[in-house]
Parts: sequence; structure tokens; C-alpha cells
Amino acid sequence: MPDQFPPPDLAARNATVEELKALAHPLRWRVLRLCLDRAWTNKELSERLGVAPATALRHVRALVRTGFLAAEPVRSGTRGALERPYRATGRTWRLGLVDEGAGLAQRVDLALIAAHRAEALEAGPDAGRETARGVLRLGPESQAELKERLAALLEEFVERDEPGGEALSYLWSLVARPG
Repeated sequence: MPDQFPPPDLAARNATVEELKALAHPLRWRVLRLCLDRAWTNKELSERLGVAPATALRHVRALVRTGFLAAEPVRSGTRGALERPYRATGRTWRLGLVDEGAGLAQRVDLALIAAHRAEALEAGPDAGRETARGVLRLGPESQAELKERLAALLEEFVERDEPGGEALSYLWSLVARPG
């Protein structure tokens, strides 16, 4: 894992069509989340996510192909079989989801929401959680300020990365309401 996550050299950029397609499935976001904290093998991912190994491998390959996951060196498993672990690269951080047609950016948004929902369900009813939902009425300058300030605040807490701290999942979404 990089010394600092997200890696400081990741510049803000817009996703390519291939990257949007790779991120348009909730299971892929769950794989990325798991592989952020440690390297996971395809077998471990399939068991943790409750899917067939072939299904997990298809999603892993799509994430590797687009650079969102990186393969680590092959290692020996518990029974001596060779296995390849994967680690998230952090390339989704600072990635703009600008739609290139076919509603891909919206599909990515919905995949993120579905992945977050799955994590909330997996945590169970007794897990600590904080949720807020509301409505803001902001002009373009205020929207830009809100996004900038929230990004800075999140970055500040990401940089803390307290090894003994509880792993928390968050979802930040700002959507223009119709009408």
C-alpha cells in the first residue's frame, strides 16, 4: 500500500469511457473498497462477496485492465497453491465522472449508491452510523465552494489514516433536483 492514500501524485482528471464502464457495477466498488485496506485474492473476494469465483474474476480483471486494481506478486496460499492478491491503486480518487454518453456517469453514481447500501446492510442494524440528507439552494459559485471545502475536509481526515481506527465507509453525493 502506498505510504499515503490516496497517493499525492494523483491529479484530478475525468474518467475515460472504459473507466466509466468499469466503475458502473456495484460489486466492483465493493472489491475496490476491500482491496484498499489489504490485498485480497480472487478466491477471498468471491467468498467475502458471496459470488462465484468466475464472477469475481471477471470484475477483478475489468478493474486491473483500467488500472483501478494492481496485481501483487504471486504467493503461496494456505494449502501451497499459488495465488495472486490484488490491491486498490487509488485511481478512483479525484476522478471526475463526466458522462460521455449512454448514461454511464449516472450508472456509476447508482453503482456507488448500491455498493454503499450493501456495506450498510453488511454492517448490520447495530452498527454505528451517521446519515444526513437535505436540500440546498446554491448558485454556481457557492456550489464550487461547497465542493472545494468538503474535498479539503475529507482529504484532511484521509491523511490522518489512524491505524487503530475503525474503518468507515462514506458517500458524498450532490445531485441537482429537477424543476
